[in-house]
Amino acid sequence: MTEHEKKDDATCKANPVFKEDGRTSSMGLDENIGGMLCYIFIIGLVFLFMEKENRFIRFHALQAVFLGVALLIANIALELVPVIGWIFNLLMGPFILGIIVFMMYQAYKGKYYKLPFVGEMAEKQLK
Repeated sequence: MTEHEKKDDATCKANPVFKEDGRTSSMGLDENIGGMLCYIFIIGLVFLFMEKENRFIRFHALQAVFLGVALLIANIALELVPVIGWIFNLLMGPFILGIIVFMMYQAYKGKYYKLPFVGEMAEKQLK
């Protein structure tokens, strides 16, 4: 093991936001891939109901579902407001895509990245 790898290993062990490497889900999928796929809403629901053992995947599945529900409620509320709400609703599309891609990247990197509000709710559900 090189000196750089030892530093990375020590950093990952000291920092609880990173997952352990080499772990798989109960369905045989690498957990970073499973965590990433959770942010595709329907797949997140599937992982939420099927994955019982892997905390990393369950966290990202819960956070993805809570995020999806929150964004759906915001979308419906904005649709009810004439003109200004419609404009904000149009601007929300790229914003949502950006959040989802960012969260997929964080999960793929093996991080327990918590979004404000929904991340805390997901964390509480896991305890």
